[in-house]
Amino acid sequence: MKNLYLFLVLTLLQINLFAQNSDKIHQNAIVIDTHGDILFNQIKSGIDIGKLQPKGNFDLVRAKQGGLDVQFFSIWCDETGGYAVANQEIDSLYSLIKRYPDKIKLVTSAKDLEQAVKQQKLAAMIGVEGGHMIENRLDYIDSLAKRGMAYLTLTWNNSTTWSSSAAEETSGKVKPENAGLSDFGKQVVKRLNKLGVMIDLSHVGERTFYDAIAASVKPIIVSHSCAYALNPVPRNLKDDQIKAVGKNGGVVCINFYSGFLDHTFNTKQKEFFAKYDTELKTLSAKYGRSNAIDTLIYNHQVDADATRPPISLLVKHIDHVVKLIGIDHVGLGADFDGAESFPLGMSSVADYPKITNELIKNGYSENDIKKILGGNVIRLIRENKGK
Repeated sequence: MKNLYLFLVLTLLQINLFAQNSDKIHQNAIVIDTHGDILFNQIKSGIDIGKLQPKGNFDLVRAKQGGLDVQFFSIWCDETGGYAVANQEIDSLYSLIKRYPDKIKLVTSAKDLEQAVKQQKLAAMIGVEGGHMIENRLDYIDSLAKRGMAYLTLTWNNSTTWSSSAAEETSGKVKPENAGLSDFGKQVVKRLNKLGVMIDLSHVGERTFYDAIAASVKPIIVSHSCAYALNPVPRNLKDDQIKAVGKNGGVVCINFYSGFLDHTFNTKQKEFFAKYDTELKTLSAKYGRSNAIDTLIYNHQVDADATRPPISLLVKHIDHVVKLIGIDHVGLGADFDGAESFPLGMSSVADYPKITNELIKNGYSENDIKKILGGNVIRLIRENKGK
């Protein structure tokens, strides 16, 4: 009995020391999320993300709880929207900052980012997700850059007249001879390089990917993608693409979406939908498909949780990139508020410390963890911006 008591005491001490070490590493790191989709939802629903929200994955309260220091706010709309919608979403971010100047600050450089962190404010950066929003105009790139655009994702799921997407290259909608960057697309890359705006190659097709890598004189970002070798979906990067990012000096930021992390997720999700088919159809008719799925998950949390992968799988995707191209080329791009499912335990930006815990368990050093959490992205911003 005495030996058992001693064992329990030592175990509790080890757990406590681990937690203290993990907390210290997390607090000392600059934590950066390179992709969050909250602005589109904020405009649509009118919610105030400066206050704690009962739904969704992001607000300023939970960002502080999770030790999140830098959030790239995605400026997104589908192919029916464009430049005006992009500016409307940027306006909403500006409005948020104006309402909460003591909590959040717009930054456009590594120097400004580090200053905001010292001031204990969330550093807000802007990523425009979809080249269709520049409407084939180089001057719109200039205007968006002046408003704070830190990266431009060359395509969303839809292709443009000058770049092909992963979705449309793989579906056959874009013919091979028309895939990749056009001459105008290469002008876009050149203009982004000149302005110090990072080129984001998430969502783009392979032909566009390699054309953009070849055209860019600066390191690129892949803001929210995973490893194809672990889950072969069109949105994930194949090993040769990951190696090309490493050679370019860029950074692959791992997406948290269950469907990109886990090759079994789609099957599990289909079974979940089938189980509640009647309810899903009723909800879809009333709220639309996307909101219906969110409501169904909320109504049947236990069954929905059974479809979610463990956080350890997210770290396996990090491991895969590190093994291929090294510790200096991986980051985190959650895609919070842009998807319906994330690893078990990763329900919002408040949960970022759990990733640090998992990285420690997997043997990553404090210095390596700081690079993964944000250091690599800071280096990338500096190399693109020059300051």
